[in-house]
Amino acid sequence: MRYSGFRVIKEALSGHKGWEPAWRTPEPKPHYDIVIIGGGGHGLATAYYLAKEFHQHKIAVIEKGWIGGGNVGRNTTIIRSNYLLDGNEPFYEFSLKLWEGLEQDFNYNAMVSQRGILNLIHSDAQRDAYIRRGNAMLLNGADAELLSLDQLRREYPFLNFNDARFPIKGGLAQRRGGTVRHDAVAWGYARGADSRGVDILQNCEVTGFRIENGQCKGVETSRGFIGAGKVGVAVAGNSTRVMAQAGMRLPIESHVLQAFVSEGLKPVLPGVITFGAGHFYCSQSDKGGLVFGGDIDGYNSYAQRGNLPVVEDVAEGGMALFPGLGRVRLLRMWGGVMDMSMDGSPIIDRTHIDGLYFNGGWCYGGFKATPASGWCFAHLLATDTPHPTATAYRFDRFARGRMIDEKGMGAQPNLH
Repeated sequence: MRYSGFRVIKEALSGHKGWEPAWRTPEPKPHYDIVIIGGGGHGLATAYYLAKEFHQHKIAVIEKGWIGGGNVGRNTTIIRSNYLLDGNEPFYEFSLKLWEGLEQDFNYNAMVSQRGILNLIHSDAQRDAYIRRGNAMLLNGADAELLSLDQLRREYPFLNFNDARFPIKGGLAQRRGGTVRHDAVAWGYARGADSRGVDILQNCEVTGFRIENGQCKGVETSRGFIGAGKVGVAVAGNSTRVMAQAGMRLPIESHVLQAFVSEGLKPVLPGVITFGAGHFYCSQSDKGGLVFGGDIDGYNSYAQRGNLPVVEDVAEGGMALFPGLGRVRLLRMWGGVMDMSMDGSPIIDRTHIDGLYFNGGWCYGGFKATPASGWCFAHLLATDTPHPTATAYRFDRFARGRMIDEKGMGAQPNLH
């Protein structure tokens, strides 16, 4: 069933009796050509592009919970490609271009809103750094615009421009950035993959890998053994736990990242803003709530809840930038588990075990990378070669000294 305005009208006139489930609930088959572990955005996108772009068949997505219950439904919905390094910028620009045509591609309203993203400048040194980043973006085909203080005052008059500690001196804008409805992305990819024959197996937890003579033969699950020609793992913050079942220790730590939403307000925030003197980012949802977040919790955790000191830190950053927040009530807060790599950049690569592939280490960049991550992982699974935009995302970059340290923090995951 294709969705359209005409379909909505037809169903409205017929009592909405013709709608079908968005995807099937199949029983596991004994064997698949490709099994994807993880029914989040990256896993579902991988399955979708495997079927649609690479014409692969007999594909299954295994999810221990329900579709949309993990990080893909727990993030702050921001999309952008404002990166500096050559290892990252082409990949995230590829992802942003996929976002721009995604709704038409998988025939689902994901509420893609390119309202722009603004990184604020608070010092002369930061201006120099952002000029460099903007030029790198332009060289890689992205858009970037350096905004003066007068431009910012016109577009964001409510900001605290004269803060004694963190005066605002300008900003770097990417007008094509914005937000997307996070859970709709999961639903759209799930529906698109299912319509192309992919089996989506919910409530099916992986409990182990069957590895014989260095070859991955399939996965043990709570619903029995499922054989596979190839197995791809895309489980975000649970990467270390799942890959440990294959005897692998990853260069990744798991940390919780908290997010917050306020009560509904009238339109006040035209785009996404990020605080350059602290870690605070904020946008306004279509329901009117201000959606914001900040730093990860500094300790390792697999829990989807955080601690109060980070709540206080995020609130302080928001108040320094946007004093009007002090009169807004917090509606709810939640946490997602981040797979933090040693250099703050992801991994899309084959493992030393034949037939076992890994996609993870996304840190803060997971949601915005969803389409490109799925496409590049599908490319790797289908062809056994990396996609041109993902050639730097290898396991061995740490041993070879080819880290992609976007933030210049070194090998310290809690700082990335």
